[in-house]
Amino acid sequence: MTSDLLALMEYYEKEKGIDRAVMVEAIESALLAASRRSVGPARELQVRIDPAKGKIRAIARLIVVESGKPNYEQIPLAMARRIKADAEVGDEVEVEVTPKDFGRIAAQTAKQAINQRLRQAEKEMIYEEFKDRAGDIVQGTVRRFDKEGVVIDLGRFEGLMPAREKVPGEDYHVGDRFRVYVVAVENGPRGPEIILSRSHPNFVRRLFEFEVSEIADRSVEIRSIAREAGYRTKIAAWSPDPKIDPVGACVGLRGARVKNIVRELNNEKVDVIRWVDDPVEMVIESLKPAVIEPGKVTVEEGERRLIVRVREDDLSKAIGTRGRNARLTARLMGWDVRVVKDETKHEKFEARVSEAEGTLASQLGISEEQANILVDTGMNSLEVITTCLASDIAEALGRTEEEGAAILEKAKSLVADRAAAKAAAAAADEQPPSEDSQPETAS
Repeated sequence: MTSDLLALMEYYEKEKGIDRAVMVEAIESALLAASRRSVGPARELQVRIDPAKGKIRAIARLIVVESGKPNYEQIPLAMARRIKADAEVGDEVEVEVTPKDFGRIAAQTAKQAINQRLRQAEKEMIYEEFKDRAGDIVQGTVRRFDKEGVVIDLGRFEGLMPAREKVPGEDYHVGDRFRVYVVAVENGPRGPEIILSRSHPNFVRRLFEFEVSEIADRSVEIRSIAREAGYRTKIAAWSPDPKIDPVGACVGLRGARVKNIVRELNNEKVDVIRWVDDPVEMVIESLKPAVIEPGKVTVEEGERRLIVRVREDDLSKAIGTRGRNARLTARLMGWDVRVVKDETKHEKFEARVSEAEGTLASQLGISEEQANILVDTGMNSLEVITTCLASDIAEALGRTEEEGAAILEKAKSLVADRAAAKAAAAAADEQPPSEDSQPETAS
């Protein structure tokens, strides 16, 4: 038992970093419970361990009596004075009551209790060491998998990466080594647990803080971050110094800094955006590569809502795959961002079409429904109609060829009148002024 106990204490002291005095206290407490079976109900029973030699002794504090037989409560004076020369009746004397059979059965029971108490001491050390490390990044190796998630070996301790904190699409294998973010140290039912993550938005924030020296010296500040782990992250950087480009500082020369971060994130896309207080300018920058005109953004201050009107060819870029670009922009800004198709040009076109239909109807003496049919088939002006055949007009309107010819003649007549009016106006402009209208000259 002595050699086993010494080996156990040396292992936990070297490998787990548990102080030997703490272990001795834990073992004494565990052995006390185990030794009661062998020793019996001795008064004020204690178990003492020599931390250097590993020797175990069971000690009872017995009351000295004048005479009688020794028992679990008292000891005769004559016997007490052999232990303590100046003992008197009524004194308390420490008597070793270590039984001869204290060995195998008690040792096995004690060893189980010792391991349980030492595991508790180890968990207490985990909490003390990691309670202030929430928000840090640590290196770890995949140790094993269980129903709750991935168990990561952090050296002397283990951490748990639950399923909710894993990155979708990332594969983990036993022995893989990578960096993880310490989300929290929680005191659960089984003791302290180190909760780890690779999907947390602050994991990317901390990577930038390690990689970008300007963030460390506070010349560049990360104002906001939005992430959908495994797919895309948007990060907004700002600098109080107008001479510093926060985006350039985060990206690095030829993209070296951001490439290192992307590599750690297994090629997750990272957008670095300059933070500005103007929500219109900010949303335009954040929704890139879509091109958005400032006049196409409506701000609803009370609702903190932005209505962004985008051309049809830029609509898919602004929204992004499965709405990711617009959704991350909203999280980054803290606004409700709604991307809609810009209908302005379409409305203008519809207005021109409606105007053309009304003009044709009044000029040709036909109904607006007939004018609508002509415009839809491409006959949207008198000049175009004059180039068509009467049969084409009749077929489009579902009328007889005579009616189509009448419409055609009407259009030709109107075009001819218009041309004649233009020619007359041009001739009048070119005619020289009469002599009566010439200015007088000085004599």
